Amino acid sequence: MSPSPFAIRAASADDLPGLLALYGELNPDDPALDAALAADRFAAILARPGMTVFIGLADDIAAASVTSVVVPNLTRGGAPYALIENVVTSAAFRRRGFAGALIRHAIAKAWDAGCYKVMLLTGSKDPATLRFYENCGFRQDKTGYQIRRP
Repeated sequence: MSPSPFAIRAASADDLPGLLALYGELNPDDPALDAALAADRFAAILARPGMTVFIGLADDIAAASVTSVVVPNLTRGGAPYALIENVVTSAAFRRRGFAGALIRHAIAKAWDAGCYKVMLLTGSKDPATLRFYENCGFRQDKTGYQIRRP
């Protein structure tokens, strides 16, 4: 089987159903959000300056996603920093490099925004997941995982 074409872009309101399906795989024990609440929360996310949900599409199907937040800052000469959260790839699309591509994309966008570092937030204790993040360039320290601007 040939690999699916993969495209990365900022999510839009039309992507909400696909994102909710991905988040259901990320946190299967979470209660399902009411449709109106989900739409309201996603509209707030889309309207928030510096916050971007990147979606990876394989054959127009939501295959993976990451959320990036660029945070204004008063230290480091005013250089912002970025947070990456909610990294997820659908089980049907794992082991194809999609999550790594999305993370690299989010990091590149953070550097484009002038960030001096990117931090990754994770609740995972799975050694394979943590190794994956390290393979994406993140280094663990006492505050979590981060990459400093090259």
